[in-house]
Amino acid sequence: MTPTAEKPEAKPEAKSESKPETKPETKPAAAPGAKSDAQKNLKSIPMEELQKKLGSSPDGLSQDEAKKRLTQYGPNEIAEKKENPYLKFLTYFWGPIPWMIEGAVILSAVVRHWPDFFIILLLLLSNAVVGFWEEHQAGNAIAALKKQLAIKAKVKRDGKWTDPSAKELVPGDVIRLKLGDIVPADARLLPGDPVEVDQSALTGESLPAEKKPGDAVFSGSIIRQGESEGMVYATGTDTYFGKTAQMVQGPESVSHFQKAVLKIGDYLIVLAVVLVALIVTVALFRHDPVMGTLEFALVLLVAAIPVAMPTVLSVTMAVGARLLAKKQAIITRLSAIEELAGVDILCSDKTGTLTQNKLTLGDPFTLNGIPADQVILWAALASRAVDKDTIDLAVIGGVKDDKTLKGYQVVHFQPFDPVHKRTEATVKGGDGKQFYVAKGAPQVILKMATNAAEAKAGVEKAVDGFAGRGFRSLGVARAEEEGKWQIVGVLPMFDPPRKQAKATIASAREMGVSVKMVTGDQMAIAKETAKQLGMGTNILDASGLGDIKHHETAQAAEAIEKADGFAQVFPEHKFHIVDVLQQRGHIVGMTGDGVNDAPALKKADCGIAVSGATDTARAAASIVLLASGLSVIIDAIKESRRIFQRMNSYAIYRIAETLRVLFFMTLAILVFNFYPLTAVMIVMLALLNDGAILSIAYDNVHYKNKPEAWNMRLVLGVSTVLGVIGVVAAFGLFYLGERVFHLDRDHIQTLMYLKLSVAGHLTIFLTRTRGPFWSIRPAKILWMAVLGTQTIATLIAVYGLFMTPLGWGWAAFVWGYALAWALVNDRVKLLAYRIFDPTKAPLLSKKLAEQPIDLTPDIATRAYEIYEERGRHDGQADQDWMEAETEIRKGVQAHAKAGSR
Repeated sequence: MTPTAEKPEAKPEAKSESKPETKPETKPAAAPGAKSDAQKNLKSIPMEELQKKLGSSPDGLSQDEAKKRLTQYGPNEIAEKKENPYLKFLTYFWGPIPWMIEGAVILSAVVRHWPDFFIILLLLLSNAVVGFWEEHQAGNAIAALKKQLAIKAKVKRDGKWTDPSAKELVPGDVIRLKLGDIVPADARLLPGDPVEVDQSALTGESLPAEKKPGDAVFSGSIIRQGESEGMVYATGTDTYFGKTAQMVQGPESVSHFQKAVLKIGDYLIVLAVVLVALIVTVALFRHDPVMGTLEFALVLLVAAIPVAMPTVLSVTMAVGARLLAKKQAIITRLSAIEELAGVDILCSDKTGTLTQNKLTLGDPFTLNGIPADQVILWAALASRAVDKDTIDLAVIGGVKDDKTLKGYQVVHFQPFDPVHKRTEATVKGGDGKQFYVAKGAPQVILKMATNAAEAKAGVEKAVDGFAGRGFRSLGVARAEEEGKWQIVGVLPMFDPPRKQAKATIASAREMGVSVKMVTGDQMAIAKETAKQLGMGTNILDASGLGDIKHHETAQAAEAIEKADGFAQVFPEHKFHIVDVLQQRGHIVGMTGDGVNDAPALKKADCGIAVSGATDTARAAASIVLLASGLSVIIDAIKESRRIFQRMNSYAIYRIAETLRVLFFMTLAILVFNFYPLTAVMIVMLALLNDGAILSIAYDNVHYKNKPEAWNMRLVLGVSTVLGVIGVVAAFGLFYLGERVFHLDRDHIQTLMYLKLSVAGHLTIFLTRTRGPFWSIRPAKILWMAVLGTQTIATLIAVYGLFMTPLGWGWAAFVWGYALAWALVNDRVKLLAYRIFDPTKAPLLSKKLAEQPIDLTPDIATRAYEIYEERGRHDGQADQDWMEAETEIRKGVQAHAKAGSR
């Protein structure tokens, strides 16, 4: 964590005499993007005049006045263009699939098949209603998640600093801007230090622009260096560029998995069109009625095409996003859920993720006999508590008597930035004398000190000694005159590892995810921390790595791939590490929190902004964590893999069912010249199937202990086998009905309708598991959905709604036939998995017995499970580990005894 302490509140040099409560004389700015005279004036008029026009001062507004202005000017946001819900609903009647259904409706009316007409019309309306409602719900879910990521602003109200949402800003507000902040509204900088602002998103400038007191900074730009206060003069649509910093939710991209699923849809559509064209050709050759044939062909296409696929996809993703939100992981890009399922390398920052981010101060090393308390006091004067930075809070907390600090006045404070890598303060003591203090990285403090030559050996020895014990070091310097610095000592700071981090990392390894530590700390600290966490000590010094433009040799790239972590890392190194690992074929997740982490977060397959990250880091990331620690990320990986499994199950089911219906219908028509289903039956079959399959988004699944990857050979192979077996079963019942029981064709059609409906829904329970269908208990909502639709289908067949009544006896026979074949199909499915995805045979147990077994991964995995079962109480880590070790060792001993019998 970089020090980003904040200065004590110092009174600004110039104050307006106007009262904060007075109303502004003019509206601060014009229409969006308009360069009116009023707006130009507010950007350039003298600050005193601006304050008078805004009715404000450097002390800010009162809360009451801010509420009045919020009513007058409206929220500080750009109102999103809302789509008319009625027009949106009508779009569900436009497109290739709706056109085919509408064509079938029209043809039914032309040939006066009114039952067909009304049922197909019902299908058309139900598809539109379900699609519209589910998309509406998904949109609401994302909107709710976005609200949790709303940018906060540091605003002075009633003379005190508060943290309201940026949309509550009004003209006249005084805001504080620091490193990494996205400027929330157009503002003029108040007296203080200059800042560097990245305006590339607004102006296209590649380099940050320096802004001095009095200059305007625009909404959406990013503070790259420095810290300042500013007075807001334009908000919302009145801002200079006409947009706010709504950078978190970008346009939704299509992930690899979504592309694969959509390709399956295209494949099924092409297959359906070819087979239906064949049926139409044969029917015309046989001189069947043209209109009836066309109507049937259109309905068969509707049944075969995966109408529900986009809806199932969006619902599953939205449900997954809501589940992850409950676990404190906010998804800003839905496709990131699928990408996370394939992550095999996670580059994790150390501070706050692997460690507790609770720094404690050790005994300082001092020079020239200076008392340790004095060195801590000087370091505390070079710190500020307002930003709640962990380093600054630890240093200030090290001062034995808080009253000591009140005897000094901080005249000027220079906050930490990535260029200077230190904080500085100009201080006036109780005697009126002025002096200077600074704190930062020891090498930085040494470089600026005039006594570096005589102090270097002692300082480096102290730093190495601290690092060997896992402490990070902070150099402290003092100067009586500006620029004449003297290093006075080194403060050791210890950030202990998280209690459950070791078990979590081992659990991640068991899941096939390699966790690599990425830290700016020294090698010794990184190695010590990695050793404590059981990560391995193959730590690379990042200072020897290339940058964004540098291409590593094959040997260097392999070293990066095999490393357990990286020390002394700068932001450009993070980007480079991700790039190299991606070139080596890995799916990479990267965590970060700072403004300079944004490029790496954007580059990674799954960028993760950790708890407390800057607005810029959150804007660049795909996932934003609201809770600290690595366990949240592991939870997210597990959930993403469950979502992948649900989509995989749906893909196999959808292909198998489409093949079953298409091939059975095509062969029955071509070979037997018999339409085994009517158009109405096909429509009802599609309607009930699509209605139930949506519940798969909530199904119980087991995640794999390895990264997920789309296996098209496996999916197509298993689904084809199930589809072909389904056709065999369908013709078996057709043979029994016609040749054995001598039923008439009308009864056979009802018989086949019920069989295809029941067997189709039973297929859901087969495709949702890789093992036997009973290996994972289905979710209650899936079970109830299938039971409900099949009850309806059975009643329709029994009592003959739009078809010949079948009766309860034949319905029971069909159910028994379908259940028997489901058991056979389940065995066939297991065989198909063995053929298309064979697993390697395990080593002989004798050879295993001869080798020493490392139980640490198993113990760590069980310890993490106990940790989750007990509600994530960090205080019981040692107890969890001991309990897990006892369980695992007892299990191994029992297994060994059983094997020796």
